[in-house]
Amino acid sequence: MRSLLLSRRDLDFLLYEWLDVEALTKRERYAEHSRDTFDAALELSEQVATKHFAPHRKRSDSHEPQFDGERVVIIDEAKAALDVLAETGIVAAGMDAEIGGMQLPSVVAQACFLWFHAANVGTAAYPFLTIANANLLLAHGSPEQIDTFVRPMLEGRFFGTMCLSEPQAGSSLTDVTTRAEPREDGTYRLYGNKMWISGGDHELSENIVHLVLAKIPGGPPGVKGISLFIVPKVLVEPDGSLGERNDVALAGLNHKMGYRGTVNTLLNFGEGRATPGGEPGAVGYLVGEPHQGLAYMFHMMNEARVGVGVGATALGYAGYLHALDYARTRPQGRPVSAKDPGAPQVPIISHADVKRMLLASKSYVEGGLALNLYCGRLLDEERTADDPARREWARVLLEVLTPIAKSWPSQWCLAANDLAIQVHGGYGYTREYDVEQLYRDNRLNAIHEGTHGIHGLDLLGRKVVMDGGVGLELLREEIGSCVERATATGGEAAGHAAQLQTAIDRVAAVTRTLWSVGEVEATLANASIYLEAVGHVVVAWLWLEQLLAAGERAGDFYHGKRAAARYFFRYELPRTEPQLALLEAVDRTTLEMRDGWF
Repeated sequence: MRSLLLSRRDLDFLLYEWLDVEALTKRERYAEHSRDTFDAALELSEQVATKHFAPHRKRSDSHEPQFDGERVVIIDEAKAALDVLAETGIVAAGMDAEIGGMQLPSVVAQACFLWFHAANVGTAAYPFLTIANANLLLAHGSPEQIDTFVRPMLEGRFFGTMCLSEPQAGSSLTDVTTRAEPREDGTYRLYGNKMWISGGDHELSENIVHLVLAKIPGGPPGVKGISLFIVPKVLVEPDGSLGERNDVALAGLNHKMGYRGTVNTLLNFGEGRATPGGEPGAVGYLVGEPHQGLAYMFHMMNEARVGVGVGATALGYAGYLHALDYARTRPQGRPVSAKDPGAPQVPIISHADVKRMLLASKSYVEGGLALNLYCGRLLDEERTADDPARREWARVLLEVLTPIAKSWPSQWCLAANDLAIQVHGGYGYTREYDVEQLYRDNRLNAIHEGTHGIHGLDLLGRKVVMDGGVGLELLREEIGSCVERATATGGEAAGHAAQLQTAIDRVAAVTRTLWSVGEVEATLANASIYLEAVGHVVVAWLWLEQLLAAGERAGDFYHGKRAAARYFFRYELPRTEPQLALLEAVDRTTLEMRDGWF
């Protein structure tokens, strides 16, 4: 029976036939691995996700976490699933062997975790944040911090969070007011409030490791004065045992339209609910150097941004597979050319408009998955390529693609969820069918780790112009290489290549025009449209890559790849020209709108 979570066949195609991840086993870091170990990790992930995560997806949605006045109550199935996951070692799949990891390539570890996002994103969010938390500390924490906090997280005994936003500040980290007062013993006491903290309080683990942005009094103003602190829910003794309750208090729960299985909290630090060491104030441990907190946190934020895109793809993919299964089994209507009203009904997948919706969905989710895995492959290049220039190439290209990797799947794989409901008709918006919940869960990803507006500003305002525009130039070179190969192939691929070359040339020209006007507000006024247009060009490139990888091979799978590529180039890529024309005109409609005119 085919999975309704993801397509293992598609994963194998992208990993082995396109990205050639087997070649990574020739590198020292991955020398102990082979395709057999990669496949074993993927199969284990699919099994655990299917047997332990997916069965309670609907129950975690209808029985969301509640605060009973003493503790946060979460359904038992969530902890049981997380305990099974901890036993597998998959949480540490991509980490060093010396820390207890499997040392799998990042792209394979990412593919493994896709299964958990697709099966039950509410429960998967706890280890997802924990992995990103641990990776930050592995990069910037001290050996003592790693031993005290990271090792228990990788064992599944501790979970981790990221605490950035505050009620009065939202996404504007300049306005963070949480303060960290130094103490003579080298610790700090934190005072303040943090909002929208996923996994902020629960009893799924022995402890929760909060990574908290705060300002040390007397530091520089704005974001330059932000430092990063480890603030555990429960203090850890030198021997690793749990000690006093820290002064971190749950102030309330946020009840969301999706991800309902993930507790989302408002936390108060230092309000005096607990008095560790005999005084109020949440005990915190400085990570790295003072006033470098935002730079450190970007390590976790960028990983989480790519991960949000992965989760958005997984939810869209699951919605598409549910819609495809329904369309194949739901009889309704007859062909428009049928003359006999007594003729048998046909499955709705026979109708052209249903095929259109399914093709659109296929192009979105399989395009999004290619984008996700390509970014994972870039991370492996950055970490392990023999040539330092190749590592720098991968770093810069990943920088440019990160806002797209987060936002494009969050928009277009959500569109696949929307179409999945439409394919189901009236049944689609009932709670008896999974597609309704999948849509609600995915709707949050357009906001998680920054809105489209924030990532549009990041792409146009920073990434494509950094270091004299080297990032955009590298992207053009990669797309140009694909265009050359497709042109040499001839036929349909060559036609797509010409279309793609025109599109990326237009992006470069429009970018120059936008930055030539000399007014940054006008340049960035329509940055979200820029993000959407460039995202579509990037995904068109990745569809051309898939088309070339499929070649002339026969079989339904390869025919489907070619049809989806054709759809994207004929129906989707043409969307970008009106957007680029609007951007090229440096339209001021949104900029000049006044509050009173609404």
